[in-house]
Amino acid sequence: MATSNAAFVTALTTAAVATVGFLAYQASATVPTRAHTSGTPAAATSKAPRDERNPAALPPGSGAGERVVYSLDDNRVWLVNADDKVSRTFEVVPGTIDPAPGVYVVTSRSNSVTGTDGTPIEHVVRFTSIDGVAIGFSAAVRDPGTPATTVPTGGIRESREDGDAMWAFATIGAKVAVIH
Repeated sequence: MATSNAAFVTALTTAAVATVGFLAYQASATVPTRAHTSGTPAAATSKAPRDERNPAALPPGSGAGERVVYSLDDNRVWLVNADDKVSRTFEVVPGTIDPAPGVYVVTSRSNSVTGTDGTPIEHVVRFTSIDGVAIGFSAAVRDPGTPATTVPTGGIRESREDGDAMWAFATIGAKVAVIH
C-alpha cells in the first residue's frame, strides 16, 4: 500500500510540475522584448503600425482626446489636442529607465532642477516613478555632453524649444500615453 501511495504522489507531483512548466512557457510568449518595470498596468504591448511615408505621423491606437503620446520604440513625442490633431511632434532622448506602456497622468512639474545625472534641467513634467526614480520629460539647460554617471535616470530629454511646448501643454492631470 505504501508503494502505491508513493507512486500516486510521484505521479501527482510530476503532473503539477509539467503543468507549471507549460503555463510558464505560455506566459513567456507574451513577455515584451523590451523589459519594463511599473506598478501601472500595461496597454497593448505590440507596436502600433506606423505610416512608412510619414514617420512623424501619430500612430493609430494611441488613445483619444487631449494627451501626450510617447513612443518607446521611436523615441518620439506627439502633443495631441482634444480633437485628436497633433499640435507638435518631436524626437526625444530616453533615460536609462523606460516606463511600461500604458496611460498615465502628469503628477508633478518643476520649472528648474538638477537631474539625477547632475545636469541642470528645466520644464520637468513627471508622470510616474519606478523604484524611486522619477520618470518624465525635461530639457537640459545647456549641452550636458556625455553624463559620467551610472545612476539610473528617468529623464526623457527634449530640446529647450520642445520643452517649452511640453511645459505649456502638459499641466497637472494631463494624460500621457506610453506606447511601443
